[in-house]
Amino acid sequence: MKRLYFVSDDLDDLESIETELEHSGVETAQIHVLSNNDTGVQNHHLHGVDSFSKLDVVHSALFGIGVGVVCVMFALSFYAMSEAYLTYTWMPAIMLSVVLLGFCTWEGGLWGIQKPNRRFAKFKKVLDEGKHVLFIDVKPQNKDVIEAVVRAHPKLSPVGSGVASPGWLVSAQTNFGRFAHWGP
Repeated sequence: MKRLYFVSDDLDDLESIETELEHSGVETAQIHVLSNNDTGVQNHHLHGVDSFSKLDVVHSALFGIGVGVVCVMFALSFYAMSEAYLTYTWMPAIMLSVVLLGFCTWEGGLWGIQKPNRRFAKFKKVLDEGKHVLFIDVKPQNKDVIEAVVRAHPKLSPVGSGVASPGWLVSAQTNFGRFAHWGP
């Protein structure tokens, strides 16, 4: 899948675009609106980007895991070269490794809380101007529908493309949404 990005300054227009896309078979989990005006997005019943996804927590935590793995390899190597395992067991080194890996991952996540998501950083200027970014994860079977809807809305300006969410994640979000709204 591919992700298409569009910019608009009209939430009413974005609401009608989202409705048209959903009625044409595009799943809600494929459509998102990134905006600094979260209240406006919510009032227009748009599928906004959640606060957690606006931050770089996951990417930074993964970086922290990488740093932690390097620290663990260094600690275990030092422990093995010192031959401390002959006097003690490997348990202190293993416990230190768990603590190091956990600490580095935690610190990476805390670092990521302070930074905007790296995928959305390029839209900072547009968002600061009060505009909104619509992005759509395009499945091959939805390509024609999306192109037709976008052509019908001249206020929508294309601003690029990128890597989409994995197909399994979109399907899981869609199925969970159906499950959560199931009932009498």
